[in-house]
Amino acid sequence: MTTSYPRQSARTRRFTLGVPRGFQIAPDGSYVAFLRTKAGTDPVTCLWTLDTATGEERLVADPTALDVAGEEDLPPEERARRERAREQAGGIVGYTLDRTGSQAVFTLGGRLFLADPRGTGGVRALGAQTPVFDPRIDPTGRRVAYVSGRTLRVIELTGDEDDRALVQPESDQISYGLAEFIAAEEMGRMRGYWWSPDGESLLVARVDETPVQRWHIADPADPAADPVTIAYPAAGTPNAIVSLTLLKLDGRRVAVGWDRGEFPYVVTAHWDAKGLLIVVQTRDQRALRALRVDPSNGETTLEHVEHDPVWVEIVAGVPARTGSGALVWATEDHETDTRRLTVAGEPVTPPGLQLRSVLGVEGASVLFTAAEEPTEVHVWSYGPDGLHRLTGQAGVFSGTRSGGITVLTGSRPDAHGVTTTVTGPAGTFEIESRAEAPVIDPAVQIVRAGDREIRTAVVLPTGWRPEHGPLPVLLDPYGGPHAQRVLAARRAYYEAQWLADQGFAVVIADGRGTPARGPAWERAVRGDFVGPVLEDQVTALEEAARRYPAALDLGRVAIRGWSFGGWLAALAVLRRPDVFHAAVAGAPVTDWALYDTHYTERYLGHPDEDPEHYAHNSLLADAPALKRPLLLIHGLADDNVVAAHTLRLSSALLAAGRPHTVLPLSGVTHMTPQETVAENLLTLQVDFLRRALANPEGP
Repeated sequence: MTTSYPRQSARTRRFTLGVPRGFQIAPDGSYVAFLRTKAGTDPVTCLWTLDTATGEERLVADPTALDVAGEEDLPPEERARRERAREQAGGIVGYTLDRTGSQAVFTLGGRLFLADPRGTGGVRALGAQTPVFDPRIDPTGRRVAYVSGRTLRVIELTGDEDDRALVQPESDQISYGLAEFIAAEEMGRMRGYWWSPDGESLLVARVDETPVQRWHIADPADPAADPVTIAYPAAGTPNAIVSLTLLKLDGRRVAVGWDRGEFPYVVTAHWDAKGLLIVVQTRDQRALRALRVDPSNGETTLEHVEHDPVWVEIVAGVPARTGSGALVWATEDHETDTRRLTVAGEPVTPPGLQLRSVLGVEGASVLFTAAEEPTEVHVWSYGPDGLHRLTGQAGVFSGTRSGGITVLTGSRPDAHGVTTTVTGPAGTFEIESRAEAPVIDPAVQIVRAGDREIRTAVVLPTGWRPEHGPLPVLLDPYGGPHAQRVLAARRAYYEAQWLADQGFAVVIADGRGTPARGPAWERAVRGDFVGPVLEDQVTALEEAARRYPAALDLGRVAIRGWSFGGWLAALAVLRRPDVFHAAVAGAPVTDWALYDTHYTERYLGHPDEDPEHYAHNSLLADAPALKRPLLLIHGLADDNVVAAHTLRLSSALLAAGRPHTVLPLSGVTHMTPQETVAENLLTLQVDFLRRALANPEGP
């Protein structure tokens, strides 16, 4: 029997299982380490290596062969990290190598393990205090630091494996070595400590959550269970207090000093042979400072400052330094509307090439991703021999490079799945992807809509012809910052094709606010998500109808989305019922005052200073205007967009006498990883939309 697409998508975690990832190259270039499950429906991730001389793959560590507890015994810090990182699989989901590449450490079931990636020492458990979270081996390979509870600990790898706490939290509201919610969810910083290159000290984040308001997430399906209490810094409320401390292994402590009142956000740190850098940010996010830290006394000096009158974007991978010590950074060139790579303060990428991330620096060479065309992401290299693009075909790519070895991974519009190649002196080898091939084959047309040339994907049912008649339309956007849906990759449209095959013309558009179109495009939503975002979706819809007049029935238009896309879907039927006739809003942010500080204040300002922005972008006051069918879906265990968003909108709709549908998901977080939930959600949404569009004139 043929597996249905919803079942297959759920079982494969949207075809991410079996895909190699987490690449690290041995310093001598002899192997590439990576993570991968054994098959496309296997959720247990293993640690592997590929021999760069022969192309042979070797299984280094298999969780099923180790005597450890399952995923149900994960420490709460690891569950939170996976939620923040949108981690889909289990097993070994992270690891670190020492400077020689002869040792790797990872956790399973809250226990600490040491493995030999070269294949001679096997895998063994270490006697660390459980539960173990975020273990990192020191560069010299003599010891491992890790967090247990809220305490940073170190275990020696030589002798009797002495295990000790480096510092004790002063209260149960304080932690050492953990990334606070804002860092993990919004800044991309998942870690809370950094080893010195000599392995003799650590830079450690001290997080004090005392001033942060407490929210309580209960499970109504289990009234006997205690609610989970979380420290959630909503817009306008206090953040956690984050400071940095240098901890010496001999017990000495040195506080790192900077103006924490003006620069409360710790963005990241970078510690190499050239010294220690930290990056801090103002609460209004209009300034970033890179500070050089003197490890002997914790004093800081200004290395670089970046300022923008709207906000400064955080770019992954910076700061970094070349072998000569030149600072690698990212800057906004407003004259050319380009985010550019800089080395030693000088732009080294041309106008129009939008920097996406810095992947790594080796010697004088910088590896990075950038986009000339926003639907594509390519890997580039800058160095003494100039600027070169390493990925030739259209697609979405990433990679890493070290020790004479280059790893490139990516997806293309003409092929399923993800391809990974390893190139070195011995030639080029491919790391096998074991992801399942989908039971569906997307056929996508990408058009440019309106004067702004909004990148828009149109997906029609398989085999549709004009004589089959016009189709109801389903817009399927995300539509907001930091996420793109319209990409030159076939795997980006599996779900869209299945939706189309249920009898819809599917339209996906990346309007203003989405990445890769330059600073002005991203900043167009400052203070106003509603106008630019909704206008661009309507423009994309109209352009799709103009291009395919026989396919799109503008008298039957629905929209669906999740998170920001859920807000957009509900917004569409509330404020433009003349265009949109039904909506499915998943985990929508209905009141931006309930969302976190760093994200919300970047775009809408501080609610005490810009209350009109929050009122304009909230959905609650629009409840009496609902004229169209609306399905609200929300996971009751969501600690990112809490269920109060949907419940408050539902209450406002009920008070206004406006019929609507609410689907609560017990025990489900923002990710909806549960297989049966993910499968059935697709079919339930399609059934709702079919019924709603059968009578587009009213609920």
